[in-house]
Amino acid sequence: MKMSKAIKIVVGEIVADAALNDSKTARMVYDTLPISGEVNLWGDEIYFDVDFLADEENGKLTVDLGDIALWLEGPALCIFLGKTPISRGNEIRPASVVNVIGKINNIATLYRRLKGGEKITFRR
Repeated sequence: MKMSKAIKIVVGEIVADAALNDSKTARMVYDTLPISGEVNLWGDEIYFDVDFLADEENGKLTVDLGDIALWLEGPALCIFLGKTPISRGNEIRPASVVNVIGKINNIATLYRRLKGGEKITFRR
């Protein structure tokens, strides 16, 4: 999948680099940046609620380490830094179908460093 748009994910003093792909969902997210929300943690998934919807686009029930996705049922933006409570074996399993929209470049920047309730911002 071709990566096309560089973004920053900011939580307090922590800044992580990421890239969005060229999917319709990713373009929609990029066009609405900056987007902020409140950090929620679910296993090693970080997510925050958003107020826009997207249609399923190459929806996935398992994702790769570092994937950024839009959870369609939330809706919420998600960053997958490891297993969720419903993962089986080594897989990373969202709560339900997600559209993968990009990838974080350095997982260690965020991995287990955030707390629920902190402000998170995706920006250009």
